[in-house]
Amino acid sequence: MLERVIQETDENPQQAIIWLHGLGADGNDFVPVIPLLGLRRPTRLIFPHAPIQPVTVNGGMAMRAWYDIYEMTLERKIDQAGIEASAAEVIELIEEQRAQGIALDQIFLVGFSQGGAVALHVLARYPHQLAGVLALSTYSPDLDQALTHNGSVETPLAIHHGVQDAVVPESLGQRTRDRFDQLGFAPSYRTWPMAHSVLPEQLTEIGQWIHQQTGS
Repeated sequence: MLERVIQETDENPQQAIIWLHGLGADGNDFVPVIPLLGLRRPTRLIFPHAPIQPVTVNGGMAMRAWYDIYEMTLERKIDQAGIEASAAEVIELIEEQRAQGIALDQIFLVGFSQGGAVALHVLARYPHQLAGVLALSTYSPDLDQALTHNGSVETPLAIHHGVQDAVVPESLGQRTRDRFDQLGFAPSYRTWPMAHSVLPEQLTEIGQWIHQQTGS
């Protein structure tokens, strides 16, 4: 079970947001963004910590990572086993919220960078509709695999990317959008004038998007 930080905006949360951090960060990384989201409903936010493991591109240094990164190239070799293990942990978090009384169509999954890759992996495989998935400054870890999946194409998908991103080039965001479009999803795609980061106005828009999906 993943260690996590949990914040609730009010008593009796009606929806949940599971937010996955990027490489080398931890679950505390996005806690400060909560006020900028302007959430209108009582919400439970779950910020899990990735496990600590060696990362090849960082000289084998151990840090929090959802999976190993072997190389920093556009056609990068993927740690498939690592991604699948993290995706399984995230699905456990989803089921945990479901068991606590929050319906699947009220559970959002958000991921930044490496966390976004895991979120997309879950989306392509989790067979039930979620409230929505937000993929921030990230890429699909399965871009060059056969375009098959058993996920719910009814789950809304929004992809955000910075046009100045030198860590995960925007071309990977575009390819990810195209891949999920081919899979039958209907992803929205939004670019921002930023590098590998998030902006306050972006977070406000994310909060509005979350509100739109639940309609209340």
